[in-house]
Amino acid sequence: MSSHVTLRQFRYFIAVAESGSVAAASRVLSIAQSAVTKSMQELEDELGQRLFERSPRGIALTPQGHRFLAGARRVIGAVAEATRLQRGDEAGGLVGQLAIGVTSLVAGYYLSERLSRYRRACPGVSVQVVEETPTFLEHLLINGEIDVALMVCNALGDPQALVVETLTRSPSRVWLASDHPLAAQDDVSLAECAAHDQVVLEADRIDDLMRAAWARHQLKPRTLLRSASLEAVRSLVGAGVGLTVLPDFLYRPWTLDAEHVDVRPLRDELPTVDVGLVWRRGLALKPAVGEFIELARESSRARRA
Repeated sequence: MSSHVTLRQFRYFIAVAESGSVAAASRVLSIAQSAVTKSMQELEDELGQRLFERSPRGIALTPQGHRFLAGARRVIGAVAEATRLQRGDEAGGLVGQLAIGVTSLVAGYYLSERLSRYRRACPGVSVQVVEETPTFLEHLLINGEIDVALMVCNALGDPQALVVETLTRSPSRVWLASDHPLAAQDDVSLAECAAHDQVVLEADRIDDLMRAAWARHQLKPRTLLRSASLEAVRSLVGAGVGLTVLPDFLYRPWTLDAEHVDVRPLRDELPTVDVGLVWRRGLALKPAVGEFIELARESSRARRA
């Protein structure tokens, strides 16, 4: 990698690669789309390689792009770790226990990086991870059976009893088979989606959020099948059984390419799906818990910086 590649370019590149489009990355990063485009063009010029295949439908990583993504993630992780050490953090001396709750989708897409960094930073802390539904995680938090949860935090059942800190806000897009009739369009409306069979993901309250969105637009989609498995939904969509609307944090272009799944932006504005930390209001946070929260904050700031 060139010595002239900046950390900002690494972060922008990761955001574009994970979101699948410059427009989605600009929303995640909260910066102008033109700034992301310029940064990616300069990065490819600096490396002398094409990292993206571009089309009106979005972008996909080239083989060189996939290799660069792995290296970029290592660089950003190493920088975050070095920053903590330079600040003189004494997290490594912490002892005690930490009980983390996660929902099924968050466990696969958000927990791994944060848990790995925490275990390296706090080897003296015994960590227990509990995977449960959002409703049951709220119950465990209120009862003091877990310290903190990393979960989709829209529409909590008892917001007065819990503190919520949003780490990322994820817009949604349409997932559909490459040969689906709507795949010929650059973007899709909710009304057009509602006219086709839906494969609904019943996990982490995402189906509840979409049900509310359909109702706000006075639409009644044709639901063909509901599944708690993202893999099942992805496979069924790729097979042309139906389409689905899902948040971008679940988007991984290399898995969708293999299933022949395309994504399209929505013309209609939908509320974001928010992932964040949740803990019991009024609780005096143990040092081990506070360190996990701060580390999760740093990871989110690093992706946006």
